[in-house]
Amino acid sequence: MCELSIQITGAGGNILAEKSSDDFVNLVFNGEYHPGDSIALTAKPRSFLVIRLDDGMGPSFVYMKQAKYVFPIPFGEKRRPYSPRAFSGQIHLLKARMATDAEISSEKNLARNEYDCHSNACCFPHASANVETRGESVFTARNAIDGNTENHCHGDWPYESWGINCDPDAEIQIDFGRAVQIRKIVLFTRADFPHDNWWTRAELSFSDGTSETVSMTKTDRPQTFSFSKDRITWVKLGRLIKSENDPSPFPALTQIQVFGTEASK
Repeated sequence: MCELSIQITGAGGNILAEKSSDDFVNLVFNGEYHPGDSIALTAKPRSFLVIRLDDGMGPSFVYMKQAKYVFPIPFGEKRRPYSPRAFSGQIHLLKARMATDAEISSEKNLARNEYDCHSNACCFPHASANVETRGESVFTARNAIDGNTENHCHGDWPYESWGINCDPDAEIQIDFGRAVQIRKIVLFTRADFPHDNWWTRAELSFSDGTSETVSMTKTDRPQTFSFSKDRITWVKLGRLIKSENDPSPFPALTQIQVFGTEASK
């Protein structure tokens, strides 16, 4: 029985291309995507995969909590946070494979998933937020875990970010889908100065009920905070305090990275 498959489906539910295997799949789709098309990734529940669902994007190490994940091909306004090369053209190469034991056990950025989306409840990590600026795709939570750290502007790719719509109560949460061990968290705040403001302080709270207050500075560089946290299923960034010395009302987050390993036994 094949445990891994990729299927491309049209808006009417018709199968456009598919391929299955025990441990790795390379699927070539000769055709152009159209609105309503989607990619279905199927794997054994509670498995670790390395996926690359478009040759115009990078690979992501993911945890499949359930058997099937459906990724809608972005069109129109939803295309804006993706590279123009992604999901475009007449031929596409999609890849998925089972992760190796070494990949599973090694320390990595546990928060990266280029293929996250709002409806994701299966393919982890997953980012969600209580506010996203004007509901625009270039300011959604998934942008903060897509691996892109370019933070010198805002708007369409490569300047996508998580925008908080000037809401002081904004929060973003990263769910891992299983328990992990965290060693450090790295934040890239958006640095489109003078358009942007910046945060002087924030709170990182964890699924075990603990929290850490961190001090932040005005910079385009990564800001690193080290912790020792085990058996954590999610982390939340909130209680964001913007600088009162900057007239801009627009602080934002370009990327959050969470480095660690699988939880201790």
